[in-house]
Amino acid sequence: MLRCAGSILAAPLVSVALLTASPTLASGLQVAPVSVTLTAAETADGLTLSNVGDQPLHAQVRVYRWHQGDDDSETLEPTADLIVSPPMIALQPGTQQLVRVVRAGTAPSAGDAEAAYRVVVDELPIAADRAHGGLNFVLRYTLPVFMLPAGPAVEPDLQWNLVEVDGAIALTVANSGGKHAQVADVALVAADGTRTVLAPGLLGYALAGASRTWTTAAPWSASALEGTLEVRINGQEARETLPVAGSSR
Repeated sequence: MLRCAGSILAAPLVSVALLTASPTLASGLQVAPVSVTLTAAETADGLTLSNVGDQPLHAQVRVYRWHQGDDDSETLEPTADLIVSPPMIALQPGTQQLVRVVRAGTAPSAGDAEAAYRVVVDELPIAADRAHGGLNFVLRYTLPVFMLPAGPAVEPDLQWNLVEVDGAIALTVANSGGKHAQVADVALVAADGTRTVLAPGLLGYALAGASRTWTTAAPWSASALEGTLEVRINGQEARETLPVAGSSR
């Protein structure tokens, strides 16, 4: 089981780990797309791993069940629900490899929420590089995978709240629906029309049945409770204007 702070898995993540001591950034690993969704009728989808660098690379691909806790924690648990194939790859410069993400069992039943997972792609240090005693940079990608239930389409059902945390505005969203909400491009519009950007770009995910709180850099003002939120949800082009009820803590 892997447990991470809430911000770690908020987005498709690329992290860099330093493994040995050479000033060369050798990695050329790229992964696309940045998320995968399997409908109840689909048994598999794919990720394309590419080596855009000038050196060979090796990578390991694993999949975990993704949970969000009440304390804003993120938990990744080993799972047999999905299988990735192949789990280990070697890529020469300029080449690609398709990695299939395969459902091993049945989809969630009608009336259930979608199931959430993370595919973790780790670039592995090459033994020859380690032997030379240089500094080798490797990448980790964590990509969301969602498995939709059978039956009617599920949607997020979101309740919003603004609270004060250490003098700053924090945004809380509770998702009682059956589908995740990818929250992005959040702005607060005050009663006088003043617009404050709280989160440019992607803020994070609220999984089905989970509640998340994100602290922003915007200073707290009691007048914020009289405003509205503009939020982009799940990549929709049209922004939704959502009324805000708030409190402080």
